[in-house]
Amino acid sequence: MPWGEVMAFLDTRRGLLDGVVFSGGEPTLQHALLEAMQSVRNLGFRIGLHTAGIAAEQFASLLPLVDWMGFDVKAPFSTYSRVTGVERSGDVALASLRMLLASSIAYEVRTTLHPALLSMSDMCLLRDELLSLGVGHYAVQHFRSTGVSTDRLASIEERQLQLPVDFGEHFQSFQIR
Repeated sequence: MPWGEVMAFLDTRRGLLDGVVFSGGEPTLQHALLEAMQSVRNLGFRIGLHTAGIAAEQFASLLPLVDWMGFDVKAPFSTYSRVTGVERSGDVALASLRMLLASSIAYEVRTTLHPALLSMSDMCLLRDELLSLGVGHYAVQHFRSTGVSTDRLASIEERQLQLPVDFGEHFQSFQIR
């Protein structure tokens, strides 16, 4: 759908919707994202963003427009590239997360737990890293293969890694989905 049609539709939804969430793939890789957010904000909507923070410069420019963020953390930062396949991706994600935590933006940090990619020791290390950074709101989402086209991920037998009962006790809010 062309962006003009999206804006025309949103114009008809003023007073009915509170906000618009920019999501799907990695929105911070879209060069027109800042302009799109500004246009939506100008219509009076609040702005949500789902991101992994992989484009730190773009990420920083978006923060003033964002009211709420869902921030995906893939793994302990020192082993990020094992999950993403991109060298130094943990450094960029960590820098973006630090920017988020230094802001006043409401957020949820979340990790999708895939049993072939993250072990219990990975999850405990990640939890400790997040707590040391001051993350207060954290969610662990169990991987589901529905709709996954990558053979390497979809062929793994779905099983849930059982986190310890006290895994999330030091976060202000914690959920397992």
